[in-house]
Amino acid sequence: MSEFDAGLAAAQEALVRAMTAGGPLPEGFDAEAVGAAAHGILLKRAGEVARAWPALAASYGASWKAAFAAWAAERPTRGSFRDGWDFARGDRGRLAGDAARELALAEVRWSYDGQDPPRPRGAAARRVPGGAAVVFRGRVRVFGRGRSG
Repeated sequence: MSEFDAGLAAAQEALVRAMTAGGPLPEGFDAEAVGAAAHGILLKRAGEVARAWPALAASYGASWKAAFAAWAAERPTRGSFRDGWDFARGDRGRLAGDAARELALAEVRWSYDGQDPPRPRGAAARRVPGGAAVVFRGRVRVFGRGRSG
């Protein structure tokens, strides 16, 4: 790789970091234009996470995109499922109803330490709002009040 190509690759990498993970703006780029692009990317991420975590997004109502964008502004994406899970875990204390249930059902279905990709659980039990959820061999059963997962 030539010196020019290496420099271009480094500038592109820095630009992507600035737009997706709150990295510093590389020299020679319009801060306003990069900021607008970064904001658009954050809103797109919020929409993708809302599709993966609909109850979580619905629990925020009209403030969902702003709340998620503020949280995600300096975090690179790890995929909409993990981004939603990380966001929900960080805001666990405010979650209620369907959003709390959505998180609890994810936690009974998947093993996730916040670092490595989630892995399906063979067997587990967790409290969910209104009852308990049990997973065995990939099948989830919810006991108590509410819907079955």
